[in-house]
Amino acid sequence: MIVIDGRETGLSVNNFANLEELLVRVMEDENLDNRMVTDVIVNKEPFSEIYPHQAEDIPSGEIESVEIVTMAVPEMAVNITRELYKVVRLMAHGSRTVADLFRQADDAEALELYQDLLDVTRDFLGMIAVLRDEFGLRESQELNDSLEEITSLFTEMIEVSENEDWILLADLLEYEFLTAVEKWKGVIAQLREDIRQKAKAA
Repeated sequence: MIVIDGRETGLSVNNFANLEELLVRVMEDENLDNRMVTDVIVNKEPFSEIYPHQAEDIPSGEIESVEIVTMAVPEMAVNITRELYKVVRLMAHGSRTVADLFRQADDAEALELYQDLLDVTRDFLGMIAVLRDEFGLRESQELNDSLEEITSLFTEMIEVSENEDWILLADLLEYEFLTAVEKWKGVIAQLREDIRQKAKAA
């Protein structure tokens, strides 16, 4: 039995060699255009791949039921913007904390947290770029300006840290990076609204 969003598909598990073949076929269904899979439940147990193509190693003979849960891409994007808002708050808190630690000469802990902050910022910028491209929001001046500002600061922070000038890095984090990050709260709210409008127009 193969169920998508609570509806039986009429497809039989036995028609496929393994779970991967089944999932690829199901995703070709035109009803799933503009939708993303959020959950796959195999034999009433949540399934997610631990390594690439793990689904290929599950033969159909071991599968009794597959339930697939999907979400519309715009709805997923709106949910992502909610998460991004939390990430912005995390980045703001992180930049304050790291700046304080550098000023207290607690370099070891500061550097550890600083690395986390860089990783979070890199992921944040990646997600914003995906949303902007996916929803054709390249014309948003505020979004582009904010992206340019934070990318430029990100590069500058990396250069300063390579020179091991921790006090200058603390100043950058507290007086420039933090200010740039705080602006993103408004940018993300606008991004969420733009995505909603694009979805309505589609």
